[in-house]
Amino acid sequence: MTGAGGGLGARISRLLADAGATLTLAGRDQARLEALDLPGATVVAVDLTTPDGPDRAVQAATGARGRLDGVVHAAGVVAFGAVHEVDDDTVDELFLINALAPLRLLRAAHGPLVEASREHGDAFAVTISGVVAEKPTAHMAAYSASKAASWALAAAAAGELRRAKVRVLDARPPHTETGLATRPVAGSAPRLPEGLSADDVAARIVRAITDRERDLPTSAFTAG
Repeated sequence: MTGAGGGLGARISRLLADAGATLTLAGRDQARLEALDLPGATVVAVDLTTPDGPDRAVQAATGARGRLDGVVHAAGVVAFGAVHEVDDDTVDELFLINALAPLRLLRAAHGPLVEASREHGDAFAVTISGVVAEKPTAHMAAYSASKAASWALAAAAAGELRRAKVRVLDARPPHTETGLATRPVAGSAPRLPEGLSADDVAARIVRAITDRERDLPTSAFTAG
């Protein structure tokens, strides 16, 4: 199951489909999900920021396929501004989408993932926190904190699920040209260096899934 409406999520979904995965696509905009036109994919319009959204997404995936082998959470928002400039509503939105939604999704998927791993081998969950989780950035403090929380979630959950042979993989790519910086929920983006290709980053994440890697630090996207 992937959260895929655009950006990295759409690219990851397409690559997984090309590799033979049967997908359930979850997101708020059903038309954007359907526009991906992935063969055999189930589309479920759901808001993962609501308390029952993750449960509904997981139920849609298990109902359509009978099992859930993997989850990719690829949704996120960004905000710019110094700590004293970011208002409460912006902070709430950052943490709700970037940290609480993946936590709730992983919690909802826990049972099906453990069962899939027990019956069929490797199961996985992927989060995408980004370079700011490793290197918090000035004038992006609230955003960095929300992504660091996502990384901490993945790291702790990986330890909890290791015995069940469910991989929890966090990806922390450098700045990537997805267009996210042009759509902040608050503030304006500073001048940023040219980022990595979104296609290349998506391909690296999918390779980590298929190769059963357990962590994707920033250096994994720039080495070699």
